[in-house]
Amino acid sequence: MNIPTLQRRDFLYGLGSSLGALAMTDLLAKETTGPLAPKKPMHAPKAKNVIMLFMEGGPSQVDTFDPKPKLNALHKTESKSTRGLETGFKFYVGSPFKSRKVGQSGLEMSDQWQHLPEVADELCNYRGCTAESLNHPEALFHMNTGSRLGADPALGAWVNYGLGSVNQNLPGYVVMTELALPQGGSRNWSNGFLPGHFQGTRLRPTGSPILDLHAPAHKTREHQRAALDELAFLNQRHAAKHPGHKDLATRMANYELAFRMQAEVPGVIDLKGEPEHVREAYGMNRKETAEFGRQCLMARRLVEKGVRFVQIFSGGWDSHDYLERGHASRIRSVDQPMTALIKDLKERGMLEDTLVIWTGEFGRTPDNNKRGGVYSLGRGHNADAMTMLLAGGGVKKGAIVGATDEIGAKAVDVAHPIRDLHVTLLHLLGLDDNKLTYFHAGRYKQLSQFGGQVIKELIA
Repeated sequence: MNIPTLQRRDFLYGLGSSLGALAMTDLLAKETTGPLAPKKPMHAPKAKNVIMLFMEGGPSQVDTFDPKPKLNALHKTESKSTRGLETGFKFYVGSPFKSRKVGQSGLEMSDQWQHLPEVADELCNYRGCTAESLNHPEALFHMNTGSRLGADPALGAWVNYGLGSVNQNLPGYVVMTELALPQGGSRNWSNGFLPGHFQGTRLRPTGSPILDLHAPAHKTREHQRAALDELAFLNQRHAAKHPGHKDLATRMANYELAFRMQAEVPGVIDLKGEPEHVREAYGMNRKETAEFGRQCLMARRLVEKGVRFVQIFSGGWDSHDYLERGHASRIRSVDQPMTALIKDLKERGMLEDTLVIWTGEFGRTPDNNKRGGVYSLGRGHNADAMTMLLAGGGVKKGAIVGATDEIGAKAVDVAHPIRDLHVTLLHLLGLDDNKLTYFHAGRYKQLSQFGGQVIKELIA
């Protein structure tokens, strides 16, 4: 008579609803969430968390934080530049905004920034970063994943792969968007070839931030736990027979994380408990700042609860025409909220180890093309020069790092490609890009693709 072999896990689960089964369920949950457990950094970190404010479309450096008086003198004169996507007769476009120095550090900002000067001495303005693509999706993928192809892990995924998540009841990587997704969609926060544990979790801008966050009225937590235990038993038995299928382990971990999130997420995303003066500081009482303000406040709460990487996308910065109207509107929408975020983090003692980044996917040209005999007062795409702000997390305060030429067309000092920026961000978090690798498609891969260098001038 053939006696079937009883697997160890089957035996333990055969204990039914006994203490042994409950203990094994807990062990399995811990096994499947193992990749997200906190990990020691590779060296002493200056930052523990990141909040990235991504201005999709490409903010203009000369109209925000890198003013060029020479460009204003050339306004509407012919440009021979072949930079950008536009063809035909080109002319220089002076900035429609005035610039002034703010704070004790004398950082330069256009006059459209009414609130940000309050935290000028906390900011580091980096003017030397250069992109590679003039195409929005490719440039977005490059800044967010290190690759222009859109199939690699996002920066936030790499960070969570290297450091794990502090709070096992929340995703380690959270993304917030406006009603429209950024070009390229969810590939901007994908796990790529890394296990699915590390992909970004998007919070929806309307309705419930996460679908099915609340269980149906007829389902209790006990019902859900029992169903997950049964599902874990079936999945684990299947996984034992097919050990090479890693997707199943990821799916099981996601089920468990979703269950835990139902208990913790509602309290984190409910902003009603915040004092009214805090909500007003973030601009939540004004229509033009309410949405971005809500997301910035939520980012602070998420980081406070242990979320490692939070990313907020704000669109509408692609000003080929009507530059003055377009950029003025977008600046007003983010100015007060991001100022409040930096002040709030500092007051809570969190700015020191939270790195805040304000950036787009590329910069803008100092000129534009004339269309139908009409001067088009906007700017084209520019991969050779861009500006970004950094605050907290071990970067210099009240500093300008790098420079562009006299018309803002090209980075000429402390000029570095995006891969070096990524290497620097990982370094601030205590990670070494050359050691943070994952074996895929026959070789060890890394965020920078083929290595890069730390931009030492950015680090305090």
